[in-house]
Amino acid sequence: MRFFLSVPRRTAAAALFAACCAGSMAAQAQKAPSARIVKTVAGSTPYARRDDAMRFAEEVAERRGLDRNWVRATIGSARFLPNVPRLMLPGPAGTVKNWQAYRSRFIDATRIAAGVRFWRNNADTLARAEATYGVPAEIIVGIVGVETIYGRNMGNFRVIDALATLSFDFPQAHPRAAEREAFFRGELESFLSTESRTSDNPLLPVGSYAGAMGMPQFMPSSIAKYAVDFDGDSRIDLVDNPADVIGSVANYFKAFGWTPGVPAIYPVHFEEARLQKALLLAPDILPSFSADSFVAAGAVPEGDGLRHKGLLALVELQNGADAPPTYVAGTRNFYVITRYNWSSYYAMSVLDLGQEVKAAMEQ
Repeated sequence: MRFFLSVPRRTAAAALFAACCAGSMAAQAQKAPSARIVKTVAGSTPYARRDDAMRFAEEVAERRGLDRNWVRATIGSARFLPNVPRLMLPGPAGTVKNWQAYRSRFIDATRIAAGVRFWRNNADTLARAEATYGVPAEIIVGIVGVETIYGRNMGNFRVIDALATLSFDFPQAHPRAAEREAFFRGELESFLSTESRTSDNPLLPVGSYAGAMGMPQFMPSSIAKYAVDFDGDSRIDLVDNPADVIGSVANYFKAFGWTPGVPAIYPVHFEEARLQKALLLAPDILPSFSADSFVAAGAVPEGDGLRHKGLLALVELQNGADAPPTYVAGTRNFYVITRYNWSSYYAMSVLDLGQEVKAAMEQ
């Protein structure tokens, strides 16, 4: 994602884009057989003929003070992506997670070597980010490595297509379909708002099937809230500028309450005679127990964990059906990592990759 911090809201090229798209939509509307048929065809452009999409375009234009024709043309040019709704559905019920298998997807020699190069090439910027925001280099390196292998895999879906598909064709079989559809409509609105101010062509940005962009895979609302111009060149570039990527990731964590100098996890062992595992797991990964109450319930943090001043959570990572789970004591900083991706498995992968890269840097 690249955009200038201060540009005219609409340019002549943008106006021409809107006019051309509007004409194209009118021609398509005259020959469209039916919205129901078109929306199921890969490669079609159905949203210009969808009443719900065009109503949403009108609402966004009014709410954000945007050019009505430009918003209608942009949403109307989005293409339905038939594979994307299926990717949003959760796995089959009863599927046992496997931490070791999950970890192996992100912790390998290729990704570690790429992380070492990224760290060495951006050592000064990483140090400056830690001094500015309090977030250690290994956390930032872990995030960018897990997300895109340091820019190698940033996605090839047009963002407008992904967001429109998930806004207007989110799978209703999903257990939280209404909530998730509302989320993606908010992201589509945020994307349109930013693009209207900073881009001549909102059909060009590409990203993940969920609409995340750039090296750190920020969603549009996160770009609007947390992306920063960390090298002072008067633009934010999350695709090709590691300085902006590093500063933006660090700013994101600070905004969600990262505490400098506090570990994200501590090793933990159980005292079986008094273990109350169900009690400890009930809050999930939300830190809810003092170190003393953690110990009283039979979970003993190791090392400095016994002297931890904040709250702790018992984090359980399943290892398939045939192996016992892995457990750690998670601090508030562990919880902050899960605000990037709401998964304890993801957060552990970020931590492990960052530590592996740090260890390789020291060799």
